[in-house]
Amino acid sequence: QVQLVESGGGLVQAGGSLKLSCAASGRTSSSNAMGWFRQAPGKDREFVASISGRGSSTAYADSVKGRFTIFRDNSKNTVYLQMNNLKPEDTAIYCCGRSRTIGVVTGRNHYDYWGQGAQVTVSS
Repeated sequence: QVQLVESGGGLVQAGGSLKLSCAASGRTSSSNAMGWFRQAPGKDREFVASISGRGSSTAYADSVKGRFTIFRDNSKNTVYLQMNNLKPEDTAIYCCGRSRTIGVVTGRNHYDYWGQGAQVTVSS
């Protein structure tokens, strides 16, 4: 079993920044890719960013490219999402997931463990 716990969410004004953390515990492995997804009220969960096991490759949704950065510290079993220039449409619950793959993946079906999520609210 793998447990994922997100932290760092909160309320911020448009244009502001937040950094989310996802700490993994249990049967963790630095080989697995990790990802961030988000779900806004009334919408499906959507891909935000993914990072490969060693952190050498990343992928982003078009809506966050140039504003969000995903990175990881395998010595701490933690993945981060730095979010800059936040917009009201970024408001959602952000969840991290562990992928079954080594390389970056965008599809939810590739992820087998999920955290509970962290609320991010961006006011206009």
